[in-house]
Amino acid sequence: MRIGELAQATGVDTETIRYYEKAGLFPALARGNNGYRIYGAEHLERLAFVRHCRALDIPLAEIKRLLDFVLHPEADCTDVDRLIETQLERVRARLASLQVLERQLSALRGRCSERRQAGDCGILRELLAAAQEEARLK
Repeated sequence: MRIGELAQATGVDTETIRYYEKAGLFPALARGNNGYRIYGAEHLERLAFVRHCRALDIPLAEIKRLLDFVLHPEADCTDVDRLIETQLERVRARLASLQVLERQLSALRGRCSERRQAGDCGILRELLAAAQEEARLK
């Protein structure tokens, strides 16, 4: 199959597939007489694996490491466990950060409880004051 067919089968944009190729997530591809890359079932499966890992927000470098383990099923999987534990720590840290952001936005939303003109908007005043304070600190 050609790249467009692979893209359609997986829902992954052709430019993203090319990016993944450049990142080394695909082995060298055979080319047809017309010069087009030839993708097979193994590429479809690999792309589905990459896509699933990306949905878990796993960085490409770590996906590449996971793919190495897929190619070497006899290897000890301790590093796989560590890799996922590290990803879990990243997700937990991001969740904590998002909770702080949620509290800040809720507090900001509390600055304006009724319809007013933009010049009297408590949210805008608060945002401007924060920006001015930040500009002074630099």
